[in-house]
Amino acid sequence: MDFGVLVFPFHEPSGDPTLQLHDDLALAEHCDRLGYEEFWFGEHHSGGWQIIAAPELMIAAAAQRTTRIKLGTGVSTLSYHQPFLLLDRIILLDHLTRGRLLFGVGSGALPLDARMIGHDPMQARRMMEESLEAITALLRGDGPVTRRTDWFALDEARLHLRPYGSGLDIRVAAFKSPAGPRLAGRFGTGLVSFGASAAIGSGTDNPLRTAASIAEHEAAAAGRTFDRRRWSVLSLVHVAETEAEARADVRRRIGPYLRYIRQILPQNIPADLDDPDALVDLLTFTGTAVIGTPGQAIEHIRTMWDMSGGFGTFLIEQSDIADPAATRRSYELFARQVAPYFKGSTAPRLQAYDRELASDGRTRRTMAAAQAKAGVDYARERRFESADGDKSDSTNGERTWTSTSK
Repeated sequence: MDFGVLVFPFHEPSGDPTLQLHDDLALAEHCDRLGYEEFWFGEHHSGGWQIIAAPELMIAAAAQRTTRIKLGTGVSTLSYHQPFLLLDRIILLDHLTRGRLLFGVGSGALPLDARMIGHDPMQARRMMEESLEAITALLRGDGPVTRRTDWFALDEARLHLRPYGSGLDIRVAAFKSPAGPRLAGRFGTGLVSFGASAAIGSGTDNPLRTAASIAEHEAAAAGRTFDRRRWSVLSLVHVAETEAEARADVRRRIGPYLRYIRQILPQNIPADLDDPDALVDLLTFTGTAVIGTPGQAIEHIRTMWDMSGGFGTFLIEQSDIADPAATRRSYELFARQVAPYFKGSTAPRLQAYDRELASDGRTRRTMAAAQAKAGVDYARERRFESADGDKSDSTNGERTWTSTSK
């Protein structure tokens, strides 16, 4: 399992936007150093909270500050862009990042975004499918592409630049609608599941297994196989050394965050938005989030793995529910104590320690015996040196070599 971060972002409108955006880039650097594999930036144009309008620009800036982490559009809203021009920019970015790009695509989440540019948000999924069909045709490169819809046209279009390396890694966004998994299966793309953990504790339908089932069915119908290694799933996580510390970290910011979420998503939040402990309890009960210890995060991710049947990357939803310093500590603690559990990097060390414990002190006893022997050998050597010195004195300073026996 790989690990990553998705920054929508969720920044309180009362904060300085310049500093908030630079905090996002600093977090990408931090996660690159810590060994995270993916870092995604969203695209939104209204609401005041999610202030990244062009994930490509954030990726270009982050690519200059990082060395190995993959950088994704999380996601590019296909219905907002002429598909040929968007794809041309994405391929350029793929080269600038030397193949570290993940091209996440979706239909958009904020109706006001669509309405401000004259689009009917109820047509967004249909428009997304038309765009993705054109994009995949252009990437095949087997001839000119001509398409005419009510919102874009392509006239014998051809790419003059191919993606870097073996190809472009496209991931389709999925929430509760079957549209995303259906397109992922049909076009052979990967998947990014938002709200993936929301059914862990509530007893509702399993969105993870449903998404995988749809993607696998559609892929089989198209003669393809859904690749779970290219499936990234998202959940809100904040960890600290103790659950009390984690709750204290989010006490001021969790309420405003959920007040905005209630405004933009069809989610019921049956708790007092001014009671941070009640909100954390609700998020934990529904499985929407982990706000606690690394051990609790491990159990949360294990449950998601079992619910889904397996995925490629676990993404942490970065939502500014804690201040930047506490957020960086959370990511470091997660990297040091949660990720190694799933990567198996600690298993051989723990097994080696278990073998040592099972030896019933052999190392300790052997070391004690070796130390004792070294002391005896040293004392014997000093005795021999003393004897040699006495013989040297008795021969007027001429050293006499004699053999000794025990």
